[in-house]
Amino acid sequence: MFVGCSSLGGGSVQKRAAKLSTGIQKAYSVHPDTANRVSPLIVQSAQQFDVDPLLMAALIRQESSYRNYAVSPAGAVGLTQIIPRYWQQSCPGDLFQENINIHCGTYILSKYNQSTGSWKKALAYYNVGPTGYNTNRKMKKQGKRYAKQVKEHQKILKSYL
Repeated sequence: MFVGCSSLGGGSVQKRAAKLSTGIQKAYSVHPDTANRVSPLIVQSAQQFDVDPLLMAALIRQESSYRNYAVSPAGAVGLTQIIPRYWQQSCPGDLFQENINIHCGTYILSKYNQSTGSWKKALAYYNVGPTGYNTNRKMKKQGKRYAKQVKEHQKILKSYL
């Protein structure tokens, strides 16, 4: 469905990252320093794992509103809100570091998309986990609502590019 970074056009990582940074600043009111710092990381990870960079930018908006040191009540940390105890094997290192966190979040979303064949279901899994989604009706509904919210953030971002 998504092909690398086509949503940002062609060109170098720097060129696509600059375009993404401008969009993030306008769409989500993110400080330029933050947007400029994380955009190349989003573009590179998205390219590596074949995820739309706008989808990752939207996921970060939904998860942490671009707050680097966000911690959820469930113990999820960083920009993409990774739960360390679930992902420490796949994502070693300090998950508060932007590059590690974005790389890990993109990896997880890509892995879920590969297993489900659907970006919406992958987003739902990202939010409630495969077990929660598949065994609990309330969690499934929450996951679907989450996916819809992320897709809405993606649409808003795209309108600013």
